Amino acid sequence: MHLEATAPAGRGPAVLRRDLITAALLLMALLAWDMAGWDLAATRIFGGLHGFAWRESALTSGVLHQGGRLFGWAVFAALVWNVWKPLPGLGGPNAMPRRLRLWWLFATVVCLLLIPALKRGSLSSCPWDLQEFGGIARYVSHWRWGVGDGGPGRCFPSGHASAAFAFIGGFFALREQHARLARGFLIAACSLGALFGLTQMARGAHYPSHTLWTAWICWSTALLLYHGLQRWLTPCPARTTRPEHLEPAGLPAP
Repeated sequence: MHLEATAPAGRGPAVLRRDLITAALLLMALLAWDMAGWDLAATRIFGGLHGFAWRESALTSGVLHQGGRLFGWAVFAALVWNVWKPLPGLGGPNAMPRRLRLWWLFATVVCLLLIPALKRGSLSSCPWDLQEFGGIARYVSHWRWGVGDGGPGRCFPSGHASAAFAFIGGFFALREQHARLARGFLIAACSLGALFGLTQMARGAHYPSHTLWTAWICWSTALLLYHGLQRWLTPCPARTTRPEHLEPAGLPAP
């Protein structure tokens, strides 16, 4: 009898190393943005002393902000349903295991709870609260922990962008059996998150870095949860195979 250990596609040390390298490269790019101090320069494109013209626009405030939030809840409801009955394209002979579908929902919930929790402890105010945009706060980098800016704070990272980036765990859940769908899902989540981030920047609700940090936090959280829970996601890591011609040791063939 021969035991052959098999690691499912999308898992293993090599995949973990690749995912960690990706997270590290994204972090370096994000830190470079922060160090360059481009947040204010980008925000000034949309705002001035009289505030932000797009703040209460029907497109940004209504369709893309309120509508985006409703869209996020609709996707979340679909993931809840997916736990009990696979969504179209995820069933059949190559169906996603229930444990993986449950993990996908769990990772999304963690991200949806983590971003607001970080915001509640943040002393950074939104751009529309700054004096140069008609508010009362002065600009203070979110890196200056414990230093208030004279405004209400609670603006870092971007909560609205998490309505898209929180679902980024779907990439890890899908890539084992549905690699093409996983890539498409990742592109869709990142594109929608970028649109939500641009919307909030135009409204004066967030700096670009707030959106970028939300994306990185959700990616890294999903990555750690995926690789950290491999023992639970893979209850049977080995399979048994029997050679085509198996004869007892020491006994000649008849």
